[in-house]
Amino acid sequence: MSPDSQLERQDEAVTEPRDPGGASHHGKRRTSGERAMRASLWMLMALAAVPFVFPLWWMATSSLKSTSEILRIPPTLLPESPTFTPYREVFELQPFAQQYWNSIYIAVLVTAGTILLSSLAGYAFARIKFPGANALFVLVLAGMLIPAEVTIVPLFRFVNNLGLMDTHWPLIIVPIFGAPSVLATFIMRQFFLGLPYELEEAGRIDGLGRAGLFWRIAFPLARPAIAAVAIFTFLKSWNLYLEPIVYLSSRDKFTIPQALTQYVDAYGGPMWNVQLAATTLTVVPVLIVFIVAQRQFVQGLAHTGLKG
Repeated sequence: MSPDSQLERQDEAVTEPRDPGGASHHGKRRTSGERAMRASLWMLMALAAVPFVFPLWWMATSSLKSTSEILRIPPTLLPESPTFTPYREVFELQPFAQQYWNSIYIAVLVTAGTILLSSLAGYAFARIKFPGANALFVLVLAGMLIPAEVTIVPLFRFVNNLGLMDTHWPLIIVPIFGAPSVLATFIMRQFFLGLPYELEEAGRIDGLGRAGLFWRIAFPLARPAIAAVAIFTFLKSWNLYLEPIVYLSSRDKFTIPQALTQYVDAYGGPMWNVQLAATTLTVVPVLIVFIVAQRQFVQGLAHTGLKG
């Protein structure tokens, strides 16, 4: 190549405009598009959440209103003259604090018992091979198909014969061995099926028996499934309504769902603002449990359908 041609190429390289930020401009355009897409998704999710959030908003704000304002048409989104009198009346008209505690400790005991029983049963169905395991598991799952209303009469007679009427024992023992425990057993079994067998083999090399494999390896790794079971079971026990009506008759032993129906005026009509105030207070423990365990809850549900 001649020196003249080399000089001409160097001049073209010097005089040719360059766009050192071309790639970055493309990246910026792509980033802007991603941001617009993300904003659109946020707006769509916010609109989709309105039907779920609005009832809670209306419940919480209406608990600060008077009865006349609650029944006003069109309804008001915010209380015109907020008052906390309904919250005071919640505790004055009934032993609500005791009833609140009744629901809390019953739900905690039922949740703990269900987690223990379902994790043991789920591990046995998933890891221990014995004759008729699949048939027995199908029989256990069939328990979820039986409505509670069908079994309430024989359970009532059984509890009455044991002398446990007007006590909390039926609300604790029956759910642990009932349908909620069946669903929990299914969730735990599906999770344990997804655990690698190499973990148990390593545990056996270290000298662990079956109980050691469960308590030291399988159970600690099952936190996502345990969180899912805990939320399901706690919510089920917290909202239990039919069984407390059948088994309990003393006001100081009522649970929250049963207590909410007792806020009525002298004519038997509902005291709307007081009922809404009491209902708002009942939502708090459920929200706390879900917020604390939401990540493990989602992971537990994701692992539920991995293996059959």
